[in-house]
Formats: sequence, structure tokens, C-alpha cells
Amino acid sequence: MIIPVRCFTCGKVLGHLWEEFNKRVKAGEDPGKVLTDLGIERYCCRALFIGHVDLIKKINQFKP
Repeated sequence: MIIPVRCFTCGKVLGHLWEEFNKRVKAGEDPGKVLTDLGIERYCCRALFIGHVDLIKKINQFKP
């Protein structure tokens, strides 16, 4: 739902990079190039960003 603050595998702090990554990918840039530009080199960290699905808007529909 919400991007984790740290990578689950290596512990690198990543939470502050999500907004920039999301903005640039929505603008049409290649996700792999954006991750490299942001300094995310490890495959565990890259997988966290590529595999993330933002469900917060769907879940908020069900709140009382």
C-alpha cells in the first residue's frame, strides 16, 4: 500500500525516493533509467520500486 521506508532485504533507506521515481515514470521516462539516476543499483531495491502497487486509493473507498 505505502512504499516501505527501507528495503526489506538490504536495509537501504528508500522511502524518500518514491515521489521522484513516481513523478518521472508518469512523465514517460524509462523506470530502469530513473532508478539508475536515483542511485538505486541493488536488484532487491529495484524490485521494491518496480513491483510496488499503490492500493491506498482503493482501500480508502472502504473506510467508514
